[in-house]
Amino acid sequence: MTNILVTGSSRGIGQAIADRLADRDCNVMGHATRAVDARTIAADFADPPAPQMLWEEALARLDGQIDVLVNNAGLFEQIPLNASDIEWLDRWEDTLRINLTAAAQLSRFAVRHWQERGAPGRLVHISSRAAYRGDSPAHWHYAAAKGGMVSMHKTIARAYAGEGILSYAITPGFTDTSMAGDYLESRGGEGLLADIPLGRVAEPEEIADIAVFCALDAPPSMTGAVIDANGASYVR
Repeated sequence: MTNILVTGSSRGIGQAIADRLADRDCNVMGHATRAVDARTIAADFADPPAPQMLWEEALARLDGQIDVLVNNAGLFEQIPLNASDIEWLDRWEDTLRINLTAAAQLSRFAVRHWQERGAPGRLVHISSRAAYRGDSPAHWHYAAAKGGMVSMHKTIARAYAGEGILSYAITPGFTDTSMAGDYLESRGGEGLLADIPLGRVAEPEEIADIAVFCALDAPPSMTGAVIDANGASYVR
């Protein structure tokens, strides 16, 4: 049975990923800021030691073996350009720590774990269309974090493919979650859909299907790939 750690699994895309992986008979350990059930480990990524604590607890609960790490947890909060200097910097640092630094810490632990075991492993990173297209003037920090995640993913893929350590990234556009719903409302609601040729935002289950493919089925030659899922609102 494949042991998988999914961060940010209590709602939205992360919950859909965890559910889809469980349907594939994987042994899934979830994560949230606050634990919601026995299969979820509580860890607040705003706290620097939290990712290490999560990794160690997940390893203990999964009998010392994690085969796949899904970096999904994220923070999406706006900060106006004219906010106070300290408020703007605090929000920047919180967003990068939760969206990028925590994912980097966990990825490092995962790579070292697979190297020590001499075993293959897979990383799946849930990034964002913002990594390439950018985001609103109030979301510099979010776009920067997601761009950093894509660059980190590509570096990992190039560095460790020869050891059987594979990395995949997904860059969704707007997805029908509470996080994206708040953003859509703040940016004009349904009017924003005019920018999406598909005519609607993605469903969490659609992104989850891609993540499950990357975690379990994607061929090794796809390592390093970035998969867009944005309704053709941004094509590269």
